[in-house]
Amino acid sequence: MSKIRLFLLLFLSVPVISMAQSYDIVIKGGHVIDPKNSINSVMDVAIKEGKIAQVAKNIPAGEGKQLVDAAGLYVTPGLIDMHGHVFAGTTPDGDLSNGFSALPPDGFTFRVGVTTIVDAGGAGSKSFPEFKKNIIDRSQTRVLAFLNISSEGMRGDEYSVYQQDVKFMDPQLASKAAKEFKEYIVGVKVAHFHKSDFIAVDRALEAGKLANIPVMIDFGGSKPRLSIEDLFMKRLRPGDIFTHTYGQILETKESIVDLETGKLKPFVLAARKRGVIFDVGHGGGSFTYSQALPATKAGFYPETISTDLHTGSMNGAMKDMLNVMSKFMALKMDLQSVITASTWAPAKAIKREELGHISVGANADVAILNLRKGKFGFYDVARYKSEGTEKLECEVTIKGGKIVYDLNARSMPLPSKP
Repeated sequence: MSKIRLFLLLFLSVPVISMAQSYDIVIKGGHVIDPKNSINSVMDVAIKEGKIAQVAKNIPAGEGKQLVDAAGLYVTPGLIDMHGHVFAGTTPDGDLSNGFSALPPDGFTFRVGVTTIVDAGGAGSKSFPEFKKNIIDRSQTRVLAFLNISSEGMRGDEYSVYQQDVKFMDPQLASKAAKEFKEYIVGVKVAHFHKSDFIAVDRALEAGKLANIPVMIDFGGSKPRLSIEDLFMKRLRPGDIFTHTYGQILETKESIVDLETGKLKPFVLAARKRGVIFDVGHGGGSFTYSQALPATKAGFYPETISTDLHTGSMNGAMKDMLNVMSKFMALKMDLQSVITASTWAPAKAIKREELGHISVGANADVAILNLRKGKFGFYDVARYKSEGTEKLECEVTIKGGKIVYDLNARSMPLPSKP
């Protein structure tokens, strides 16, 4: 072989090797659903240095250092569960605030495609630094938070002094903490207040206004009941969030569906028009078919789907994020709307619009989902059953460009032959 020919062969081989290493990961052949960018078709996705590098048809498989075969699967932004309880700890009276009822996020997120979870009020202004140190800073999952208006958070059971005495509910302290930790705190939470008074709601709203962040409302629990029409139409601002939308606790919480007529109350639609966000927050006691069936039949589906994940809900009717999403598909919510309510819609609700989509340059948070066909059962917190023909399962989760969960080794090479 001549020296010139040898030089040409060596020269030409360099860019070929370089091209083959253009991306860290190439996801091939999946059906991409990216609501923000109105993508709903078979596409390939390339990832480089933790960011989405390309979304296109027919990206060469050889351009990725790692290949993920997504043929027959759905590729979506990493799911955002904006109502969970992950301030786990061992404080005897901690409950959902550094206690045994909350769950460590990494064990319950990636396996269901969740890359971001928002703790819904476990920590208050006093306890948030400990929450950040013990959970946020130590988790691979992106953990954000709604700060409880009570400075002690959800310490003790829901009847504890920390959640009932308004002396713990200081809007100034809450707004100060929200501003100090603005990278992590996305809103204010009020919950479990059992007096027939709007004072807890009003103090949370004051804190939200001072910090310019939304408020998530877990409403009800008092005798006599407070008016949700008053809450929706006179107090909540556009962008504030009403969670446990389909819950029904008749003695202490007014519901969105009139049980005598079976109709959605008209002011609920008016509240949506004025910008109130309706969230699922399934939980262990906050989703009933007596509310969800007539509401969804009337076209009243949630803007955001969330779990209210904690030890009391994960082994009951709720289970996990994908089960709740599948439950709404059984209620005739179409797949794209379900994905929207689990990605881009919550990203907008918590004002983190850098999340929840697969735009070039965005964080490479991706869920790869299988949509199983068959006969599946779902039940509500009152233990009534519905049936569906589709169920979502997570195959692969990618967080920040790293594969953090792979159910069936789709990203793994075969062993070399001896």
